[in-house]
This record gives sequence, C-alpha cells and structure tokens, in this order.
Amino acid sequence: MASSRAPASALYDLVSGDGLPAPDGLPRWLAPLPTWLENVGLRFAWVVVAINLLGTAFGFWYYGFHPLPLSDPLVTWQFAAEPVVMWPFVPDSPMATLFIALAFASWKLGRTNEYLVSLAFFGCWKLGLWTPYVLTVFADAFLQTTWLPLYVFLFVSHLAMVVQAFVLHRISDFPVRAVAVALAWYGLNDIVDYFVPIVGDPHHTSLPLADGVVIGGTTVLQIAAVGAVLLTFAATFFALATRVKKLELRLEAGE
Repeated sequence: MASSRAPASALYDLVSGDGLPAPDGLPRWLAPLPTWLENVGLRFAWVVVAINLLGTAFGFWYYGFHPLPLSDPLVTWQFAAEPVVMWPFVPDSPMATLFIALAFASWKLGRTNEYLVSLAFFGCWKLGLWTPYVLTVFADAFLQTTWLPLYVFLFVSHLAMVVQAFVLHRISDFPVRAVAVALAWYGLNDIVDYFVPIVGDPHHTSLPLADGVVIGGTTVLQIAAVGAVLLTFAATFFALATRVKKLELRLEAGE
C-alpha cells in the first residue's frame, strides 16, 4: 500500500532516494512526522549518531562524571550520591541517546539491532517527554536552581529526542521480543526510581524539591512517578500498535 502522506517540501527530493527504507503508510497518530523529515533523519543518520553521542557525553557529565574541569572530582553530584551498583539506573536520558545512536549506527552498518531500536524508542519517547513534564510542573523550583539557558536547552533537547523516536519505525517492525526487553528495562527503572529502590533511596533523576514535599495534595515523588509510569505504558502501546498496523498494511497489500 502506498503511503498516504505526500511529501510536504521540495526537500523531500533532496533527501529521498536509494538506500532509504520506503515510507510504510502508517497513520499520523503513529507516525506524526512528514515523510521528508523522516528522510532527513535517515539520510543524515551518521550526523544524528554523532549528535546523540555528544548528548550522551554531556548527560554523563550532567549527572556527575567530570573528567573536565580537572579541578572537579572525577565523580560528583548524583553519581557520587548513589551506590555504585545502582549507577546503571541513574543516567536515564544519556542512556536513551546512547541507545538511539547505537540503533542508527547498527542500521547504517547493515546490521539493524531490533533490541537497540526498541530500547531507543522507549528511552527517547519516555525521557524526551518526562523531562519537559517535570521541568514544567516544578518550573519555579528548577528556575531557582538552574541557569535559564540550561533550562531551555534541557527542555528543547529532550523534545528533540521524541522527534527522533518517531523515525525508528522506518528501520524496525518492533518485534514483540524486542519490545518486551525494552519494557522490562524501563519497567525496572520505574521500580527502582520510585517504588523499591533496592539499595539506598529512590534513584530517579535528582529534582530541585525533596521527594516528600507536598504539592496539591500529593508528593513530588508521586508526581514524578505518575509521569514516568504513564509514559512507559504509552511507549509500550505505541511500539506494539506500530507493529500491528504494519502487519495489517502488509496483509492489505497481499505481502
């Protein structure tokens, strides 16, 4: 079945062509980006990989891994405050950008890894929306502790992660086993971040208010947890809905 989304720009002609997977005809609610923009991301995938690796490096620095400046301790801030065994659960957004960099790199090398793609989709969808969510809900507190340009950068760069997530359907069918792995990883993250920390305190990204502060009859921890859990459910739904819709389209086309 031909895609129902016509090119919206002359840029389509520049970035479409050999080597790109064909548009798959998904409905707008599953694939909201125009085809020409998807093609931009795919055509310049190595640039996307590089940008995400830079974002990963910045993210690890943000969470407290400081090889530079040399005047800082190598490990500080949230990494320093967390038990070493729980470090894999701390840098959520940097891990998401690492997953999507590796997912696009594996595709460009002709070895698409479905597990990386699903992890990237979950991570970029979930963290790409959770961070603007808490930045908005706790805006007053953030703006008292965060440099305004950094606040804006964090807000915009995380929304850009969501845009990237909606290109991944072009390189993957989201097999159930891969979605299950991504759900297991991000579900476990939710558990240790908000419900059962296993070692020490909850391991969610540090917020500018204590977890027990009450806002509107609920706590900061509960507000952050609601957003994270709902986004994990949403990522699962969108990934599986994409798979089902792709199968339906192929059946309709007689493939």
